[in-house]
Amino acid sequence: MTIGLTGPETKSEAHGRSATLALIEPPQLSWSARGLAAAGRWLRRNQRLIQRVQWAVVLVYIGLVATPAFLPLPERTAHIWNNLTLFAQFAFWGLWWPFVLLSMIIAGRSWCGLFCPEGALTEMASRHSLGLSVPRWITWKGWPFAAFVLTTVYGQMISVYQYPKPALLILGGSTLGAIAVGFLYGRNKRVWCRYLCPVNGVFGLLAKLAPVHFRVDQDAWSRSRSAGNSGARAINCAPLVPIRTMRGGADCHMCGRCEGFRDAIELAPRSPNHEIIEVAGAVPKPWETMLIVFGLMGVAAGAFQWSGSPWYVAIKQAAAEWLIDRSIMWPLRLQPPWWILTDYPGLNDQMTLLDGAIVLLYIAAVTAIVGAAALICLWAAARSLGPWSPRPFHHLAQSLIPIAACGVFLGLSATTVSLLRAEGLSLANIGLLRGALLGGATLWSAALGWSIAGRYTSDKPRRSAAALFVALAASIGAASSILIFFVW
Repeated sequence: MTIGLTGPETKSEAHGRSATLALIEPPQLSWSARGLAAAGRWLRRNQRLIQRVQWAVVLVYIGLVATPAFLPLPERTAHIWNNLTLFAQFAFWGLWWPFVLLSMIIAGRSWCGLFCPEGALTEMASRHSLGLSVPRWITWKGWPFAAFVLTTVYGQMISVYQYPKPALLILGGSTLGAIAVGFLYGRNKRVWCRYLCPVNGVFGLLAKLAPVHFRVDQDAWSRSRSAGNSGARAINCAPLVPIRTMRGGADCHMCGRCEGFRDAIELAPRSPNHEIIEVAGAVPKPWETMLIVFGLMGVAAGAFQWSGSPWYVAIKQAAAEWLIDRSIMWPLRLQPPWWILTDYPGLNDQMTLLDGAIVLLYIAAVTAIVGAAALICLWAAARSLGPWSPRPFHHLAQSLIPIAACGVFLGLSATTVSLLRAEGLSLANIGLLRGALLGGATLWSAALGWSIAGRYTSDKPRRSAAALFVALAASIGAASSILIFFVW
């Protein structure tokens, strides 16, 4: 008889013991996962500090939006560092707008949840809300597309990037709208942000590319419920996200309030391709396709192009000659006020009715041509996968987000470059950087097209054809920026 001794462990016994330990011991997290989880916990524990930061941003925002509108326009010798109007222009259109878009790709919608002044103000107003029911027209799914198009086009008509009064009108009007909606319908929620914010749709699309998100563990959530909700605390998801079923970061404002809820939610890393490939195709979203193809690749491209386009000049010249030959002079002479069309005679910057009409025509033409060409490519890509179905068509449209985002970022950052060059910076290698970004974004979109196609067919020729058509659509988007920065 042996006491306390056993024979050598067999391979099957060792494998069984390892499997048992794997079930007992939690998986080891990488340093990045541990760091993000700690950052998420920090956000949850420091909500008051975040609110103070938000109110500091609100004060700076109000000051930079409102004050320059009541100051004289800057002289030609003014600089960013000695003129508040130029400083505000650089802060908003040179830094804030392009780099907030970039932040969506890097950190999700953290701007929305941690810094956005409109979000803070609408949520503040919602705490004193009248509690009215949200009308059906507010929840219309087309608002992200419509609001983006309307504000983009109107901003071009009144030169919002160049002058402080248009900036106050558009940004201030949007802020007042956010406060009013929060006061009427809020109930401690960001109704404005969820449905009506002009950049909500764009931010949501770009956030799909972020390498971080708040991950929801469905098993942990179910265990918490089966345990009688033990330890669960009340949380307020201001942007109205259905947290339990949340699979992506398009709607999440990354505020951190829900972190640790039911021990099921944690800030975690992910592949930048994950949401586009694994989540975005679950339900077809035609309005997102419209925003990508006709909004970002169409309207935005036309808005960036027209001021430097020789085609615009030729069309306007031909139209002016046609009117003069027929003695129709009022479209050339009538000058609406600055809040309808640009009107700064002291700076020799005025738009007549003819100018405004040609700008609208140009943007509409670019939108129609680029959008239609991209849609044809997407249709061909979806058709390459088999019989027609809307699901792969709209899913493949999501693969164009990288090139659409790149085009918008480069277009907006052109203001940054112009302002810095006016201060004497040469930025000699900016062309190389732009080319690299366009090339990388085109390849990224093509790679996403290949991965998405693989979810609908295992046939290599079909999959390759679909990816090729997606790459062609992405190249159409890149061509708009190439014209602006390398041809004209």
